[in-house]
Amino acid sequence: MTVLGGIGFTAPWLLLALLALPVLWLILRAVPPAPVRRLFPGVALLLGLKDDESVSDRTPWWLLLLRMLAVAAIILGLAGPVLNPEEESAQDNGPLLIVLDGSWGGATRWSDQIDAVEAQLTRAGRAGRPVAFLDMARPEPPVFQAADVWRNRLAGFSPAPWQPDEARTTRAAGFAAELGAFDTLWFSDGLEYPGRDRVLDAFESAGAVEVYQTAANVLAMAPAGFEDGAVQLTAIRATPGPERQVILQARGRDPAGNAGILATATATFAEGDTEATAALSLPSELRARITRFDLQGQRSAGATTLADDALSRREVALIAGRESREGLQLLSPLHYLEQALEPNADLIRGSLGDVLPANPDVIVLADVATLSPSEAGGLGDWIEEGGLLLRFAGPRIAASDISRVDEDPMMPVRLRSGGRTVGGAMSWGEPKALAPFRENSPFFGLDIPDDVQITSQVMAQPDPTLAERVIAELTDGTPLVTRKTRGQGQIVLFHVTASADWSTLPLSGLFVRMLERLAVSSSAGTPDLTQMEGTTWTPEQVMDGYGTLSDAGTLPGVSGTDLIDAPAGPDLQPGIYASGDRVLARNVISTGDTLEQATWPADIPVRGFAVAPEQPVAGWLLSLSVLLLLADVVASLALSGRLLGRVNRTAVVVIGALLLASPQAKAQSADAAADEFALSATAELALAYVSTGNARVDDLSRAGLAGLSQTLNFRTSVEPAAPVGVDLEMDELAFFPILYWPVTPDQPRPSSEAYAKLNDYLRSGGLILFDTRDADVARFGGASPNGRKLQDLAAPLDIPPLEPLPTDHVLTRTFYLLQDFPGRHTSRDVWVEAAPPDAEQIEGMPFRNLNDGVTPVVIGGNDWAAAWAISENGAPMVPVGRGFTGERQRELAYRFGVNLIMHVLTGNYKSDQVHVPALLDRLGQ
Repeated sequence: MTVLGGIGFTAPWLLLALLALPVLWLILRAVPPAPVRRLFPGVALLLGLKDDESVSDRTPWWLLLLRMLAVAAIILGLAGPVLNPEEESAQDNGPLLIVLDGSWGGATRWSDQIDAVEAQLTRAGRAGRPVAFLDMARPEPPVFQAADVWRNRLAGFSPAPWQPDEARTTRAAGFAAELGAFDTLWFSDGLEYPGRDRVLDAFESAGAVEVYQTAANVLAMAPAGFEDGAVQLTAIRATPGPERQVILQARGRDPAGNAGILATATATFAEGDTEATAALSLPSELRARITRFDLQGQRSAGATTLADDALSRREVALIAGRESREGLQLLSPLHYLEQALEPNADLIRGSLGDVLPANPDVIVLADVATLSPSEAGGLGDWIEEGGLLLRFAGPRIAASDISRVDEDPMMPVRLRSGGRTVGGAMSWGEPKALAPFRENSPFFGLDIPDDVQITSQVMAQPDPTLAERVIAELTDGTPLVTRKTRGQGQIVLFHVTASADWSTLPLSGLFVRMLERLAVSSSAGTPDLTQMEGTTWTPEQVMDGYGTLSDAGTLPGVSGTDLIDAPAGPDLQPGIYASGDRVLARNVISTGDTLEQATWPADIPVRGFAVAPEQPVAGWLLSLSVLLLLADVVASLALSGRLLGRVNRTAVVVIGALLLASPQAKAQSADAAADEFALSATAELALAYVSTGNARVDDLSRAGLAGLSQTLNFRTSVEPAAPVGVDLEMDELAFFPILYWPVTPDQPRPSSEAYAKLNDYLRSGGLILFDTRDADVARFGGASPNGRKLQDLAAPLDIPPLEPLPTDHVLTRTFYLLQDFPGRHTSRDVWVEAAPPDAEQIEGMPFRNLNDGVTPVVIGGNDWAAAWAISENGAPMVPVGRGFTGERQRELAYRFGVNLIMHVLTGNYKSDQVHVPALLDRLGQ
């Protein structure tokens, strides 16, 4: 290539054609020839006439110039002009070695580095120089090949998530000593590392060395810590400089399961400092979702720190079969669990659908018997990925059919069946004590207090696998705690309640220590070398140079001491490692590490990555010549008068009107509709009914709840709004205290997602009134199509044990004193949640102490909505009975509806009156 005036030419000899341009100018000036002038008198007859076609007697100078420029552009384009040509001094035919640091330090500007490398390969290819590559982070013997071969391989180069160490630089120096003479282009990441000077000496002894290095400061993050209730974050930089702010980002999954930025903090480097810190105070629920921290604007493994057990305490989600609505903490099934876990664990409350996306370490189900298909599916996937499901027995599990015939996937063993009220619960004359723990039990070595006694438990069915799943038992050999593995996770069942109803275990310190042994509440800290000796850690996810995590695949495990102390490399890649129930993050930067900028000797030229690439412009010049020639044609036609002579002068007017009428949207978006529904449902108290799809039944349900709402408005302080029909698939249920669910034989079964919402609704205090409307032809059960449909609809629901409504139930006196609960029919088969087995009746009082919350379901078939239903003018819509007897029956139906609503809104307030005599007696004393 020949360089003239800063522009290179690949075929400079073609420029000699430019010398012919003056000759071409003279030729063009001679064509066409000048006209011969003669005097002719008859020309006067032609005056006033116009020739349609005319020829200029001489070519205009500007047209000649246009043609000269077109020819000049063709000549220059064929000469192969190149902008930013390589300097003459840099041209050489010797071998060229391109060296890459290849570490995470250059990941943020890796694309700029590769562009600079590609420009050097282009120049080397034109000069015919053989090229070899040497990656300092992953040194392999260099092989010299054609530059074009390496250009095709550039896309496969990527930064490593570690820096070169002493061993790798020693290998690289050995490779350089075996290559002979060569020149070196070294692309540095800007960080100092051990042994770099020795490699530089080897390169200098082989030929000229040129360094390319960015002037940008390299930033990184130290591992995050948890101190004083906040996450402590530290950013470091390689070179001291002026004051600078950086944004630290906490990333993880939101409650919807979408990965994103959960929180940010700002750290400020003071002038001259290389370290900046920030504290991020987050709720435990949000902190549990964090998987990593990184620096905004930086894309490297060093600017990323992974979260592990050292960041926060274990996260435990607590879910009860039904919460106490009375506010009595000691009666709550979760009270003792909260007291035991709160000091050493972060507790998460909510439904299964809310807590699963947070990926807690442990999920505790206290007396939760039935799970919907969607809940069971999500919970099963979570367990198989390493979650610990801890279950406690209780009246619901004892009375349910769960794990009776076949082992339930969410239970460690099969359970003995029993009655609806007591179920598999077992009572003895004398309480039983715990037997010493076996050696293979996680509780082995724990002391058993003498005051720990068991009065009731659910019994495990004998099974060939039962013995190996028992990890705690009573002195008579019956299992107390059983466990099984599922995938990478575990399922553990305490065969007693989490409260003190069935045993004194929750009252003892043994309960806390057992939870710690199960890794439920053990707090995590960063282990030291002594703790890591003799352990093996398996990589689960590894990080590349950009800070992106990927599955570790079949990478072998590493020893615990190497994981803490050994330098990162191909055999110890930064990422997430696991050992048993512990998870440890190996980050690129360790606590206390610093960065140092690479410096070079004065005789080594150092350039930036922003090298202007060579830019061929032959194509542009040839395209310009074509445009100039086209302009010449147009100008020639214009001068001869033939450009517009044949154009039809009739004006052609084209008028187009495009009327785009956007149709008016007939419905709001899903989010807007949901917001509107929520606002209307929460503006005032409203009674709700389940839409069945049967227009007649739904209209009657709406009219029935309208009649009951009118009665409540007239007789009580409750002023309900118009009834609302709910779609179980689309609508939120939590806004309504009660759902009236008429059962029809042909209504579709809800989806698993709808059952999940229904179970959450029941567990959070809602009440469903199931009405089969068939009491005139069948009693409670499956003797009618509606009864069989009810069994099908209620099967996936977490319904507690039921019993016929007793005469002393609070529903008989919440507002009116009632013993009959008629609707359009008069059957007494009304079923509610069964009373606890130990419910007692105080001497001298007419009813038992049933201060236990609102029944979640009421089941009957008296067709109450038909008895309550009124038309728009307030008249009854459906006849009930005959004459005065019928009107009395309708009145009792209204009274039952009033009692039901008051029961939902006030709980078992009326049951508290059982204590009045005792309180008066004490006050008198």
